[in-house]
Amino acid sequence: MASLEKSLRNQLERTVKDARDVAEAAARSALEQIGVGDAGPPSHLSEDERDLRRRLRIHGRQLGDQTDDKRKNQQLDRLIEEVAYEHWHRMLFARFLAENNLLIEPQENMAISLAEAEELAKEEGVDVWVFASRCAQGMLPQIFRPEDPLLHVSFATEHILQLEGLL
Repeated sequence: MASLEKSLRNQLERTVKDARDVAEAAARSALEQIGVGDAGPPSHLSEDERDLRRRLRIHGRQLGDQTDDKRKNQQLDRLIEEVAYEHWHRMLFARFLAENNLLIEPQENMAISLAEAEELAKEEGVDVWVFASRCAQGMLPQIFRPEDPLLHVSFATEHILQLEGLL
């Protein structure tokens, strides 16, 4: 397999760096919205959101984010990196599978495009990347893990649109 020419490699590197910055900003915003770093949960959270917050705090501590002994606030640096990484790679691999006719719709067991995935996602009332994840779980179960709390974090629409533009 031939390698990319230098200008394309540089463009790819810039795009990946830009995607990392956008994904980290999206992760920070989403984690702050549900109060993952705060000592206590915000009052507006539903029970499911409180459960997700708890699971994310545990995961952050497993990654090495420290908790303040006095106020019980938690750092988010490593968790932000991990959430950003997981979301970007979910999008990247879903796009790769779709472009190679390997994104398989589970009920019909046939390959679909991202445009078709978007239509089906709208019918189900879910995000296109969540739907694409469901389709790709059989192909790449280590990347598309439905139980992973990191992938249950919802990015704001403006961040998703920026990432889609980079994709």
